[in-house]
Amino acid sequence: MIHGSKKRTQLGVAGLLGLALTAAPIAAIPALAAPVDDVVSLNLLNINDFHGRIDANTVKFAGTVETLRAAYGDANTLLLSDGDNIGASVFASSSQQDEPTIDVLNALELASSAVGNHEFDQGYDDLTGRVAQSADWNYLGANVYLKGTTTPALDEYDVFVVDGVRVAVIGAVTQETPTLVSPGGISGLDYGDPVDAVNRVVAEITAADEADVIIAEYHEGASAGTPDGATLEQELALDNAFTDIVQNTSAEVDAIFTGHTHKAYAWQAPVPGEAGKTRPVLQTGNYGENIGQVVLGFNVVSKDVVSSTAVNVARTIDADEDLVAAFPRVAEVKTIVDAALAEAAVIGNQPIGNITSDITRAFAGGVTDDRASESALGNLVADSLVSAMASPELGGAEIGLVNPGGLRSDLLYASSPVGEGDGVVTYAEANLVLPFLNNLWTTTLTGAQFKTVLEQQWQLDASGNVPSRPFLNLGLSQNVDYTYDPAAAQGSHVTSITINGEPIDLAREYRVGSFSFLLQGGDNFREFANGTNTRDSGLVDSDAWIEYLSTNSPVTPSYDRRAIAVSDVPTAPVVIGTTGSVTLSKLDLTSLGAPTTTTVSAYFEGSAAAPTVSSVAEGTVAAAFTVPADAAANSTLVIESPETGLSVRVPLTVVAAPIVGEEPDDSDGSDPDTGVTVPTTPGTGTSPTETVTLPTSTNLATTGTDPAPTLLAGALLLLLGAALVVSRRVRRGVGENQA
Repeated sequence: MIHGSKKRTQLGVAGLLGLALTAAPIAAIPALAAPVDDVVSLNLLNINDFHGRIDANTVKFAGTVETLRAAYGDANTLLLSDGDNIGASVFASSSQQDEPTIDVLNALELASSAVGNHEFDQGYDDLTGRVAQSADWNYLGANVYLKGTTTPALDEYDVFVVDGVRVAVIGAVTQETPTLVSPGGISGLDYGDPVDAVNRVVAEITAADEADVIIAEYHEGASAGTPDGATLEQELALDNAFTDIVQNTSAEVDAIFTGHTHKAYAWQAPVPGEAGKTRPVLQTGNYGENIGQVVLGFNVVSKDVVSSTAVNVARTIDADEDLVAAFPRVAEVKTIVDAALAEAAVIGNQPIGNITSDITRAFAGGVTDDRASESALGNLVADSLVSAMASPELGGAEIGLVNPGGLRSDLLYASSPVGEGDGVVTYAEANLVLPFLNNLWTTTLTGAQFKTVLEQQWQLDASGNVPSRPFLNLGLSQNVDYTYDPAAAQGSHVTSITINGEPIDLAREYRVGSFSFLLQGGDNFREFANGTNTRDSGLVDSDAWIEYLSTNSPVTPSYDRRAIAVSDVPTAPVVIGTTGSVTLSKLDLTSLGAPTTTTVSAYFEGSAAAPTVSSVAEGTVAAAFTVPADAAANSTLVIESPETGLSVRVPLTVVAAPIVGEEPDDSDGSDPDTGVTVPTTPGTGTSPTETVTLPTSTNLATTGTDPAPTLLAGALLLLLGAALVVSRRVRRGVGENQA
């Protein structure tokens, strides 16, 4: 249990009745006198995934909270959080162990918070020790248990009296937490089903008549929000953890706050078992950009919630000095922030390198941190991992991999308010990209295991369920390319892999380098944990990253893709004179500055025929082709774009056009159903029963295998010929890219 210094005595698992937010003791509160209309307004303010944003916007964040509090008054307002208040923080907070963030939330009188996965970044002992001692609120985790038991490891709920109404707040964290933090820090904990835990606590509170209103704080949420164009109905149709929260949380819960997925939405969701009744389900996005506000109308006579509104209020743009003058709590926040920024500036403002343009994560809908897409920053960090651990003494890394959630900020060319100058990267800016202080590890994977890792980008948890983020796009070092079919079955998406320009050898061993978090199986990439000869380089991620930027300055981003989605590849021989198409998608990076592909040209390698040009729309194209008369029997269709250097090679089998009027028979190799004559002389084609397909999980191209009988060797060569290879027209070394 966490027991820290609290501003208010709270009714939690210890059963202590709290003071009202008016600071009057319970004994001093007179008997409840109903308002004229019998309805009390409960102003519930909420944040989630603040992640230590101690920066130029923190005072405005505080001002927004206080403005919304003032609209209903202190006596009717409760400020809550859904977790991840700390961890993955900006330099001004992370460099000081997130104490400035805790101080800011103390100043704003945060009443209670669900625990987030990032609260466990430094381990359970740090959370229940240092953090708990600094925070004036409880961290709630109803589904966090001591290992092997059902004994709660954290407080499960708090109860507050708000304008005479008893409000219970229950907290729970995503069940994926063990895959999101370093295992060593939580080895003594189990994480149960969050909905089951909340419902259990609801039943206990209801049976003991401890509350009039119940609020659930889930550090788990929808995979997309309103800015993404998502609707509640679409999200519920995904049948994931968010669906379970909305549809199965007890009807006794009056409002649901969510978090973790960094999405923004404020929906009214049906209450299970109560036709026509809804309740608020809200998430604010992240980083204090919005304050969630749910206002419940509680009838003190009927003891029912009779109305509710839910809205996300954008952070104010009012001047800091005006907010400081208007609100004493904001003035206290400004003092804390100014001191933290000054302390951080001693080291943080020092220049460590230069960039020639923005190097960012992926964007979606104009918002950064699209973890389902490849990014220029992710690939660059992966290159830096190989550079840092290439020597045998440090692990001998050949391939670098980066989980997208490990990237927490972008490198922007424009000068920051510090005034370091355009293109200058400061220590603080570089550190914010990789703030987790993971050690850098290497491990050995076979080619088959590496393919499994790539397949695990299509996420399943350990129980086989699709998590709230169904796809996580790994950043890869520049020597790795792959193609995939987005519509393929689970475990069979990846259709080809090349390493150093050669098809992957599924039997060969490769040394891969990444963060200790990822190589322990984090983010559901469980295959990493099956690696062998795993070694700790002794390097820390942020230190190695800063060294890389310094050594290779000025750094220029690369926008060539490591992965291309390829589908609709013909699986039967194509006939001379006919037309067809191959679909390519996700052609363009969405990182800032990435070029846009507008056209692609398709031609048969070795043919004199002119290429066929097709227009690209939003990164997707059906690349058309016409099979020329001079196409070889075993041809390669090349699809290129000069705008981005894209070059995709698709093996196809070509056959002659049918001979009009000729009666097909089996003796000349014709197809009795179509009448197409298939050449059978050496080098002119394949049997119609030999369908050339893209490699799948069972027939990826391999090299370097042991000698085999002639027929087996021939089969392997056929598979090699069928491998679809993505190559970049210009492949430059790291040093040249960044010169």
